[in-house]
Amino acid sequence: PLTDQERRKQISVRGIAGLGDVAEVRKSFNRHLHFTLVKDRNVATPRDYYFALAHTVRDHLVGRWIRTQQHYYERDPKRIYYLSLEFYMGRTLQNTMVNLGLQNACDEAIYQLGLDLEELEEIEEDAGLGNGGLGRLAACFLDSMATLGLAAYGYGIRYEFGIFNQKIVDGWQVEEADDWLRYGNPWEKARPEYMLPVHFYGRVCHTPEGVKWIDTQVVLAMPYDTPVPGYKNNTVNTMRLWSAKAPNDFNLQEFNVGDYIEAVLDRNLAENISRVLYPNDNFFEGKELRLKQEYFVVAATLQDIIRRFKSSKFGCRDPVRTCFETFPDKVAIQLNDTHPALSIPELMRILVDVEKVEWDKAWEITKRTCAYTNHTVLPEALERWPVSMFEKLLPRHLEIIYALNQMHLDRVAALYPGDVDRLRRMSVIEEGPCKRINMAHLCVIGSHPANGRARSPSPTPCCSRFKDFYELEPEKFQNKTNGITPRRWLLLCNPGLADVIAEKIGEGFITDLSQLRKLLDFINNETFIRDVAKVKQENKLKFAAYLEEQYKVKINPSSMFDVQVKRIHEYKRQLLNCLHAITLYNRIRSDPSKSFVPRTIMIGGKAAPGYHMAKMIIKLITSIGEVINNDPYVGDRLKVIFLENYRVSLAEKVIPAADLSQQISTAGTEASGTGNMKFMVNGALTIGTMDGANVEMAEEAGEENLFIFGMRVEDVEALDRQGYNAQEYYQRLPELRQAVDQISSGFFCPRDPGCFKDIVNMLMHHDRFKVFADYEAYIKCQGQVDQLFMDPREWTKKVIRNIACSGKFSSDRTITEYAREIWGVEPSATKIPPPNLPRD
Repeated sequence: PLTDQERRKQISVRGIAGLGDVAEVRKSFNRHLHFTLVKDRNVATPRDYYFALAHTVRDHLVGRWIRTQQHYYERDPKRIYYLSLEFYMGRTLQNTMVNLGLQNACDEAIYQLGLDLEELEEIEEDAGLGNGGLGRLAACFLDSMATLGLAAYGYGIRYEFGIFNQKIVDGWQVEEADDWLRYGNPWEKARPEYMLPVHFYGRVCHTPEGVKWIDTQVVLAMPYDTPVPGYKNNTVNTMRLWSAKAPNDFNLQEFNVGDYIEAVLDRNLAENISRVLYPNDNFFEGKELRLKQEYFVVAATLQDIIRRFKSSKFGCRDPVRTCFETFPDKVAIQLNDTHPALSIPELMRILVDVEKVEWDKAWEITKRTCAYTNHTVLPEALERWPVSMFEKLLPRHLEIIYALNQMHLDRVAALYPGDVDRLRRMSVIEEGPCKRINMAHLCVIGSHPANGRARSPSPTPCCSRFKDFYELEPEKFQNKTNGITPRRWLLLCNPGLADVIAEKIGEGFITDLSQLRKLLDFINNETFIRDVAKVKQENKLKFAAYLEEQYKVKINPSSMFDVQVKRIHEYKRQLLNCLHAITLYNRIRSDPSKSFVPRTIMIGGKAAPGYHMAKMIIKLITSIGEVINNDPYVGDRLKVIFLENYRVSLAEKVIPAADLSQQISTAGTEASGTGNMKFMVNGALTIGTMDGANVEMAEEAGEENLFIFGMRVEDVEALDRQGYNAQEYYQRLPELRQAVDQISSGFFCPRDPGCFKDIVNMLMHHDRFKVFADYEAYIKCQGQVDQLFMDPREWTKKVIRNIACSGKFSSDRTITEYAREIWGVEPSATKIPPPNLPRD
């Protein structure tokens, strides 16, 4: 049999290992290793080898990076600024090799030096600067923007601690800090020369010369730049993340004369701004530190944007450089959800107070520059900041928001005279015992096309939440279906599949995923069916070996790999999955001699540390696994595995190995979902509700090629009007009742029988997400999954059909739509000449 390395060498999509390239990589690697060791030690550790390789690959980026930025400076294109509080990047080494076409050369060079590339790749820490979908979408978008040759910049925060590492102890989630920078980050470059001040607190002074915001506290924003390479086009864009630094005179002003030591220690207070990522997904927690983070990234970024606008060649021609008329023609700012919404009042503040632009003109410029993407339909996720917090922290921004809201309400009142309820609904300021600022409303009034994540099944775009705004300005609303980058989510994580596809249709699909449609011609091709099935089986064996090595669990690689990986949340209904697992278990127990389709049910994901119910759900999953996996009657026909510490690098391993993808949120609750798309392109079949992008996946592949079940949005709404009564299902469905009784009796938690009372109480009496209402349809649908799985040929044909129809879900397509329909720029296919060739 071939070694791993020999097998990898045969994969054409990993680039050609030319002798020159291999020699060059070896030489560079040895040089970096030598310098590292001369500085530090005599004996090299695996981490030294990782860093030597990372620096070697980074050397290939630098020339392209400088040249790309030079190219932008000379051509002065419209620049796209993607503002996000999260960038869930994962690992960078392999992605960089893929995008530079260096993978096989590096593999061969490393192999010749007696090392294994995959082992080195495993040493890299994930950059976990995000919670889930929203942060990972930002990362896919950066990859696509670079690949499409857009002059784009990602701006965010360089959190010292990203999303926590999850440990499972006694079946419970325990968090530990993610010290991802402990060994240094070879992919970032600090840029202290671009450090910028950010102001907080203070007071507003109205003077004849204009408005002044004075007596503020200053925190410095230090930029760290990370290169973002496009796929084989020599474009390298920049992700700039800000880190908070206290100024050197911090707290050493006049009033602090005596306590020098205290004052220096207090620097931490300022620097805490970029200390840690808030670990909430789809939930708003109105903490002052979080508001500071949101303003910090916005204030630093806008100064940077304006500096770049003024110093561009275009700006230079303007003698006083105060003409902002052309600003929206040169700058597009995309707000990733409402977290960077302060961009709107901050841009107004700079234009009006600093640059002395007339108010109405400034407002036109602001609206034409900013665009906003809404990412959630859950009310608890809405950012609604207390006015009192703004008053203290950002007094000038509060004044501006009040003025903008007044203009907005005057306009609504003129169009709908006497409709006070409409004014209340549409106001940016929510009245009540605690006055609040509704950031989504601020975003809608302060931007041009707002868009939601997946095409809404209802005619009103986004959600009913923006109905009034849609009536006012329908042209502002668009839907842009999300996508994923095929570089990371096919080429990098599933090279075997990518290669089998390339053999049949060439490599064009890598940058034009719609070409996967050509695979429809091969649905009945026996060799292709066999090859696709073989790749899946190899991926399953590899993942099974990984689980055994990492977690000491043995699983049956010929079983169906049934996977649900995503953040733990009631609306994502991991509990429905649990009820199915228990039902399967009870069926096996009641007739052990009957033949069952063997399954390994894998559930993974993190729970927000303060989300009690989500943590209970994890404990339930691990407890069910404990019972089922140790029951001799069951054997290897059923296993329930909780995948610990689910993150980007684990997704890259589990998704290519999955047979079944579970996308089972209550219809109308998942704005889009992107994991669903990753599974589809990697050859898993989907069991899911008509929610989020599942709707479009079914539309692309044909509903009969997904396992669609359960209530549609209309059914959920009808059930809401009628009143959802969980007991009715509990009484009517014996298998459901048995499962619920087992959970509540302590069958799965004999040492603490009352352990799951909160879960049962929620399911029976206040389940917003109607788990029982979809139970019967779900179990029946899972039966159909079993039926098809028993016919491997038909299963694989359905897999091929799904892969062939997944082309729409490339983030390249999403970004092309953003570029043309929101930013007003055209993607470019032209390659920048590489650093070794003369320019133009």
